[in-house]
Amino acid sequence: MEKSIEINFNGYMKKIFSMQEMDIREYSPLTLAYIGDSIYDLIIKSLVINRGNKQVQKLHKETSSLVQASAQSKMMRAMQEELTDEERAVYKRGRNAKSVSPAKNQSITDYRRATGFEALLGYLYLKEDWKRMLDLVKIGLDSIEKEEV
Repeated sequence: MEKSIEINFNGYMKKIFSMQEMDIREYSPLTLAYIGDSIYDLIIKSLVINRGNKQVQKLHKETSSLVQASAQSKMMRAMQEELTDEERAVYKRGRNAKSVSPAKNQSITDYRRATGFEALLGYLYLKEDWKRMLDLVKIGLDSIEKEEV
C-alpha cells in the first residue's frame, strides 16, 4: 500500500531554493500586489481550464474577463463586509499605493481597488493563509456570477 506524502509547497520551495524567511509586514503594498496578481491569475486559469479543454484564445478570453481591474474591483466591493481589520488595512495600503504604471482602459477607481485586492491576496498567500485567500476569491466570484444572472 502506498503512503501519501503531503508536501508543504512554500516550505519545500524555501528549503530547496535556500530562501530566507521574510516578515511580510515589511513588503510594500505594490510588492504584495505583484505576487497577488500572479496568484489570482493562477486561481482563475485553474478554474477556467477545469471547465474543459478549449482553444487557447477561448481560454484567454474567459480568463481576461475575470482578471481585469473592473472585475477585481467588483469582487472587492462584495468582499468588503467580510474582511477582518487586518485584511482591511492591507487592502487599503494596496489601494492607496501610488503606482508608476497608469491604468490601461480602466477607471482609476477600479485600478486602485484592484491593486488593493491583489495586495490582499498577495498578503494572504505569503502568510500561507490559503484557505482564507480562496474563500475571499469565492465570495468575489459568486458576486460577479449573481450580477450576470
